[in-house]
Amino acid sequence: MREDELATCVVDHYAAVYDDPEIRLEEPYDAEGRRGVVDVYIRLHTPERVDHVIELKGDAAVRRATGANEILRQYRRMERYFHADASHALRPKLGRTEPGARYLLCFAPTPTCVYHVATHRSLYGSVDAAARAGDVPAVRTVAFLTGLDSDPADLGMVSVNGAAPFGSPRFLKAVPDESRLAESLRRVDDDVIDPDRAE
Repeated sequence: MREDELATCVVDHYAAVYDDPEIRLEEPYDAEGRRGVVDVYIRLHTPERVDHVIELKGDAAVRRATGANEILRQYRRMERYFHADASHALRPKLGRTEPGARYLLCFAPTPTCVYHVATHRSLYGSVDAAARAGDVPAVRTVAFLTGLDSDPADLGMVSVNGAAPFGSPRFLKAVPDESRLAESLRRVDDDVIDPDRAE
């Protein structure tokens, strides 16, 4: 599955679910001489501004990467410098109770991506969900996309860095039945999905 297919699903989802989202693809940033590009940048007003900064990884990106460390370096670089760029800066707001930014690393629900995340589950699972964009609270999410073949409003995620680690009963329960992710989990060897079972 290609990243442009994932991006299309993400854009369609935000357009279907939110009123007047500001959506930009391949959004550049430049902070402290650190330049980069994020796959999808979405600014919502709910009513406070909330930025969703999304890195998408399909099969080709996973195959090209030297490993999970390279993918996580790119993700953490985006998190560190995207809002440090003056054109994307977030300002603290009195009374803010919800995060002002969400940094998402989303994988395609394919056997290649499932195998990659499964074999590097400890690295992806170690990404702390709590984050900050300067003085503004933020959230980090590493997840598989689900609902790609459904109504755009039904696009979802199954996180691997939250309370339900990859392969755990809670993770598997969160996977929608008959989804691409469920099929990919079935196609990857059981001992990769649940290495404790192989012992």
